[in-house]
Amino acid sequence: MHQYIAMNRFRVSQENAESFEKRWLEREILLKTVPGFVSFQFLKGPTQDGLTLYASHTVWDSHDAFVGWTQSEQFRQAHTGAGQGRTLMVGSPVFEGFMVLQNVPA
Repeated sequence: MHQYIAMNRFRVSQENAESFEKRWLEREILLKTVPGFVSFQFLKGPTQDGLTLYASHTVWDSHDAFVGWTQSEQFRQAHTGAGQGRTLMVGSPVFEGFMVLQNVPA
């Protein structure tokens, strides 16, 4: 069985960057209560043309564990009010999912 990585990319204007970060950093993290959850990273990338790139990066034991998360009560709770957060973004989030074919730990 392969681990699965779920990522969402967000583009945020510089004037909304602080509010966007605060919203993510101050939220209740329910992922830890879901079977198959491995780790989560909230990432800040480069700023170009007045937009900053952010990404959420979640590692799961398997694709099935990720699907279980998306169907869970914790997922519904975590995404309550997500529409309000979208007003801070430019465009919609972009989802990308990946099967881990090779993992080389330190």
